[in-house]
Amino acid sequence: MTIYANEIHDEERAFYGIKDAKIINCNFEGIADGESALKETSNIMVENCNFLLRYPFWHTTKANINQIKMTETCRAALWYDKEIQIKNSELGGVKALRECNNVTISDCNINSIEFGWFCHNVTMQNCKLVSEYPFLHSSEMEFNRLHMTAKYSFQYTENVTFHNCELNTKDAFWHSKNVTVYDSVIKGEYLGWYSENLHLIRCKIIGTQPLCYAKGIVLEECEMIDFDLSFEKSDVKAMINGEITSIKNPISGEIIADGIGKIIMNNDCDCNIVTKLKNCCCL
Repeated sequence: MTIYANEIHDEERAFYGIKDAKIINCNFEGIADGESALKETSNIMVENCNFLLRYPFWHTTKANINQIKMTETCRAALWYDKEIQIKNSELGGVKALRECNNVTISDCNINSIEFGWFCHNVTMQNCKLVSEYPFLHSSEMEFNRLHMTAKYSFQYTENVTFHNCELNTKDAFWHSKNVTVYDSVIKGEYLGWYSENLHLIRCKIIGTQPLCYAKGIVLEECEMIDFDLSFEKSDVKAMINGEITSIKNPISGEIIADGIGKIIMNNDCDCNIVTKLKNCCCL
């Protein structure tokens, strides 16, 4: 591989179209303010570099990226890429990842509004993510030990699996399909509205008005905190450890919990609701 080391580049398309190259200890910054440093590249290794300029990795195929830093000025950094591995890095700047396929991200800190839109075949492990609107319309993803703080998360996603994650979000999984979450904490509001086949296993779920207008919800051995006005107009099968604050107008299925604070029913219901402790109030 051709090696480029200890260089500073601020020109437009500094390494446009290079192949079979290793870039080490380089900085992409300067008064020329050039964009698209590594556009249309393939089979590259990038290590211990700093990116301050826009659009560095567009249409890149086969890249191994390690110990890099993208500052907040490095916007829209990775678009239309394929077969990308990123590890031990800091990713900043808005819209850092978009329309990419076959991406693995591990041991990274990410702070990016609108992160991961329209992506496919994404794996993230042991990462921290701060975002506002992450992973819109993305599919075929797997997350392990993701710690996320966001607002509107995983909307219109399909075929996604989570293990041992902590998701702090205003809402999540709206209009999602075939999402499974294992052994995780989900904290937010309006979880999973309009979703299909959302499956939560051994999770702690915190927040108001969750899982409404949804189809095929399954909860197994989950714990609910401040879980009020839940399951409205939803088809649900739930086995809950502990108490549900309130349930409102589920359509069908079965809900079993240790206790239920209130059951609010003002329409026809084909849902079997069972409490292990006789402490619920029906309205």
